[in-house]
Amino acid sequence: MVVHRLEATSWHNTLGSHEPVLRCADGDTVITGTIDAIGYDKDGVRRASPPNPVNGPIFVEGAEPGDALRVEIVRMTPTRDTGWTNSVLAANVVDPDAVRRLPQPERITWLIDRGALTVRLEKPPAGLENFVLPLEPMIGCFGVAPRHGGAISNATSAENGGNMDYRGFGPGTTVWFPVAVPGALFALGDCHAVQGDGEIVGTGIETTFEVEIRLGVEKKRAIVWPRGETATDIFTAGNARPLDQALQHATTEMLNWLTSDYGLCVNAASHLMGQVVRYDVGNVFDPAYTMVCRIAKKWLPAKG
Repeated sequence: MVVHRLEATSWHNTLGSHEPVLRCADGDTVITGTIDAIGYDKDGVRRASPPNPVNGPIFVEGAEPGDALRVEIVRMTPTRDTGWTNSVLAANVVDPDAVRRLPQPERITWLIDRGALTVRLEKPPAGLENFVLPLEPMIGCFGVAPRHGGAISNATSAENGGNMDYRGFGPGTTVWFPVAVPGALFALGDCHAVQGDGEIVGTGIETTFEVEIRLGVEKKRAIVWPRGETATDIFTAGNARPLDQALQHATTEMLNWLTSDYGLCVNAASHLMGQVVRYDVGNVFDPAYTMVCRIAKKWLPAKG
């Protein structure tokens, strides 16, 4: 298997059928340095415009519609000593009568200690002087090209992935995307040092990373929505608005997974899901919301 280094010189604000910047084989590894959500690189130079410019796309040999692209997130190494967030909660996550009490949003700097792998506010307000968080890297926006040669804005998400902003998309996680075009045309960007559930200030701690991923093709694995697996859990992600529709997509994808791969009938899968499912909130700021349906592996039967 080959290790590729992708040095991006151009970026896209959509996931779509763009000309690939790299071609790799099934099982190859790609290492690439990302820029932040508004286009600044590790040296603070603006290289692209928002929203969420992504590196790629990468053409994966052998990937065809009806397959699944497997993305193993091997490593995320911070490459900058600062990140930034918005300063106040987004207006859509509080009661309408609370919106007028919110201050005007500002861009706030966070300091990243790349040795200790921690983050803290550069100018903490009263009460947060000792607020230091461990680094929890995640990929905010990634996925494959959608069907019919189209392109979907990186401000949102759909079946092909996109700006899902789910905390679980970090090192050690494997993610599957449905392949809709030859080569899958995978791209990634918008990496966060830390983020709470929902991205409820409209950002994570936005910064830059060197990301190492391993790409694989699983032939004739027909999935509809992104799936993921960690050391302890499996999960499915649904992207839509309103939030209940995103939940429906994630739940249906989990039902399909349990009945196709784990040998459960619909009744058995329903009993299992009804008692052990956990729902995580991905993005609730962007046009499409993300809900994640998650099950601990300890409850799963052996795969059929």
